[in-house]
Amino acid sequence: MQDVIDPSILQALLLTTELAALTTLFLLILGTPIAWWLSRTNSVLRFPIKALVTLPLVLPPTVLGFYLLLILGPTGWVGHLTQSLGLGTLPFSFGGLLVGSIIYSMPFAVQPLQNAFEAIGARPWEVAQTLRASPWDTFFTVMLPLARPGLYMAGVLSFAHTVGEFGIVLMIGGNIPGKTQVVSTQIYGFVESMDYQKANELAAFMLVFSFALLLPIAIWGQKLQTNAK
Repeated sequence: MQDVIDPSILQALLLTTELAALTTLFLLILGTPIAWWLSRTNSVLRFPIKALVTLPLVLPPTVLGFYLLLILGPTGWVGHLTQSLGLGTLPFSFGGLLVGSIIYSMPFAVQPLQNAFEAIGARPWEVAQTLRASPWDTFFTVMLPLARPGLYMAGVLSFAHTVGEFGIVLMIGGNIPGKTQVVSTQIYGFVESMDYQKANELAAFMLVFSFALLLPIAIWGQKLQTNAK
C-alpha cells in the first residue's frame, strides 16, 4: 500500500482517529449518567428519553445531519449562540463533526452501559448504603467498577462506529481536505474521481482495522456467556 503514505491519506487517518477518540471520551462522560439514570428510574420520562437516545439507530443520517445543519447553522439557535460568543458556526468544521458524531453514536455508548448497570442489580448499592457510603462514593467505588465490562464495550463500539460514519459527517462537515475529510468521505472522494486503486487500498485497510477492533469483542462476549452458564 505504497500510496497510503500520501499526505492527504495520512491526514484523513489522523483526523478520523482524533474524531473517534474525542467522540468516545465525550460519550463515556455523557452516556454514563444517562445510562445510570435509565437503569434505575421509574419516571414516566424513562421511555421517551430512551427512545430519543436510540433514535439515531433508525433515523437516516441524512435526516439527522439536515436538522443539525439547521440548528447549528447561522439561523439556528445554537448557531446564534456560537456566533454571539465569537466562535462562528459549527457546520463544516471539526467542531461540527464532533457534535454530529456524539449525537449519532450515543446509542452505542448508552445501551451497553445501561445493560451493565441493570445486570449488576440493586443489591451492591443497597449493601453500600447500609455501610453508610455516600451515593457518590457508592457509584464511583462500587457500581462503576462492577460495570467495567459495559464501559469497555461502550468505548470500543463508540470508537468503531465513529470511524465508520459517513452520512452524518458528509452532511455536517462536507469533505474538506485537512479540515473535515475523514477516511469514509475520502474513500467516497476517490470513487467519485474514479481513483479505484486508492479507494480499494484505503477501504481494505479500514476493513482489516474494523475486523481487528471487533474480533476481541466477539471473543470476550463468548467468554462472558460461557462463564455465566
